[in-house]
Amino acid sequence: MRTRSSDRSFREGVQKMTAFHALQVSRHVLLNRAHMLLYSLAILALLRHRLSCLLSSSRFLPLLLAELVLALMWVGSQATRWRPVRRHEFPDRLLREVDPAAFPALDVFICTADPHREPPISVVSTALSAMAFDYPPDRLSIYVSDDGGSAVTLFALMEASRFARYWLPFCKENSLLDRSPEAYFRSNIGGESDKMKVMYESMKEMVERAMETGSVGNDVVFDAEDRELFRKWKGFARHDHPSVIQVLLQSSKDSDIMGNQLPNLIYVSREKHPSSHHHFKAGALNVLTRVSSAMSNAPVILTLDCDMYCNNPRAPLHALCYFLDPAVSANLAFVQFPQCFHGINENDIYASELKREFRITPRGMDGLRGPTYAGTGCFFSRRSLHGTGSPAHRGSSASESALQKAVEAAACSCELGTKWGSSIGFRYGSLVEDFYTGYRLHCEGWKSAFCDPARPAFLGDGPKNLNDVLSQCKRWCVGLYEVAFSRFNPLTFGITKASFSMGLIYAHYACWGTWCIPITVYGLLPPLALLYQTPLFPKVSDPWFFVYAYLFTAAYGQDLVLFLADGSTIRRWWSDQRMWMTRGVTSFLFATIQFGLNHIGISAPGFNVTSKVTEEEQIERYKRGVLDLGTQSPFFVVLGTVAVVNLISLAVGITRAATSEGFLDEQFAQLFLSGFVAANCWPIYEAMFLRSDGGRMPRSVTVISLTVAGLLLYMGYLVYHV
Repeated sequence: MRTRSSDRSFREGVQKMTAFHALQVSRHVLLNRAHMLLYSLAILALLRHRLSCLLSSSRFLPLLLAELVLALMWVGSQATRWRPVRRHEFPDRLLREVDPAAFPALDVFICTADPHREPPISVVSTALSAMAFDYPPDRLSIYVSDDGGSAVTLFALMEASRFARYWLPFCKENSLLDRSPEAYFRSNIGGESDKMKVMYESMKEMVERAMETGSVGNDVVFDAEDRELFRKWKGFARHDHPSVIQVLLQSSKDSDIMGNQLPNLIYVSREKHPSSHHHFKAGALNVLTRVSSAMSNAPVILTLDCDMYCNNPRAPLHALCYFLDPAVSANLAFVQFPQCFHGINENDIYASELKREFRITPRGMDGLRGPTYAGTGCFFSRRSLHGTGSPAHRGSSASESALQKAVEAAACSCELGTKWGSSIGFRYGSLVEDFYTGYRLHCEGWKSAFCDPARPAFLGDGPKNLNDVLSQCKRWCVGLYEVAFSRFNPLTFGITKASFSMGLIYAHYACWGTWCIPITVYGLLPPLALLYQTPLFPKVSDPWFFVYAYLFTAAYGQDLVLFLADGSTIRRWWSDQRMWMTRGVTSFLFATIQFGLNHIGISAPGFNVTSKVTEEEQIERYKRGVLDLGTQSPFFVVLGTVAVVNLISLAVGITRAATSEGFLDEQFAQLFLSGFVAANCWPIYEAMFLRSDGGRMPRSVTVISLTVAGLLLYMGYLVYHV
């Protein structure tokens, strides 16, 4: 988060300024480029040395492969450090120079897929926070896509439409910044808010009761049309039902208790049929794009995850500082805000911030063609999604003709024979539709901007247990592989269509899963070789040792500096690099295996929604910074195996170092690596052997891990001694 002093420093170093925003190139550009040169020379020297070692023994082949992948991934990441920039917007100047009545209309898309994993009350809070934007209500429409086809979600939004009549004026009168009721009432009680909280708790209770029973209770008062709708709903199946579009609030006729207009609020559940591919979230977003075209047709679209509520009511004004600037708007596809999360514990034990992916890298990309689409908190120009432009009408969102067109637009057959998903709208072909869509738009010549105001624009929920974190990352990796192994491969298509540097960045991300090769090799091979006293690295007395030492310390040192420069702490950086290693032997490895199996026609588990429901004990453990491994997960078998192998290796290595002359000189690198991995694995040892709470590793997983570790030790003996 920026401070006033950093803002002043920013203005002093501005290199490019327009009417509504300014851009500053990082002062460390030359230092970054000098580091690239030195590090590149060191990598070339290392690879040369490793090749010469390979000529003498084939045992160096896995290490050569690991170091080659590390080198290629490093090259791909350097494009983000070539010209990193920071931006600053001037929304107050925008308000002075542009009449709000002339602001472009804004359509907000909120997607939910499973009411059991994404509680409807959280969806309601996100929708209400968007409805309370500091934006002309007659130019604001909120569309909620319910891919779960849940009557309870519709009921929750109906209740939200009633509550909005009181909540929106309450936000404006009290100049609230927290306009999600769920977030506001977590920390504010007393005075006028007591009465509002009673209303919110009443709504929440009805929604939760409906969720528990699986139906809308008889104590709820509906008109005849609503009763008929819910009666029909009882015959719907989640994956087989017609389109349902309900206009819950209409700006032209609905007002709050103060007589002010309310934004449009529209519920959409697209048609589902078992024989039609629904394309997951990308398909839902394309339906919303078509439905909104028929109803409100706003030239600007905001996409939000259902748990990513609006934390800064002026966020649309920050985005308009780019969309209303003729110097950049002509080829501007989208403005991406960083993903930020509330409730992260002090040391961010699961690296939920994803600081590298959501803040550091986007700034680096912003100095080129712009950041990629991150799936939420992104304002789009509708023109960029429609390719050749969208219809110019803006009529009544609830007229009979508009509703009929909207229902047709949500039908399964609407995309047949069209370019939706291929060159129009959000793109199909990958589980990471956000990354893929941003990549394809950049390849088509569009640009983007990274907008990071001092007050985070949007806040979301991060996973609170390790299994969910790793499962989510595995899904991302599979989707990224789908891009890497498509005809739109970034190294071929991306470099020629976007730019050389952007192609490198997208290739780096598309091959994210290949981190499993160096991390797994370095996590297992050096400790096994240490146990059987087989040297894999130069002696400390060998000049080549210092090449390896430089590469390690320079890489980790630069990463630490980047984290600290972005306002993070050493402990959070340590958590992030520990999670990088953890993902390497779990998410990245399993994603690589799953994609490989899928690629040869062997079915493997596919898409699933990350749960937003968390147990109380789990939350308490998370607040205390204790890792939660209390799940029967294959991820934890691998984690436990790597942890045990390195612990045994470290213990044996320390004993030999204390008793054998010359051991440290010959085996220092391997002993250091085992110690480094073991230090990162301390929470794993606690979960395996020292803890007794519900987040400890299950006994069966611990036993399997010990057994596999024993087998690896025996295999190491066969390799190095037989």
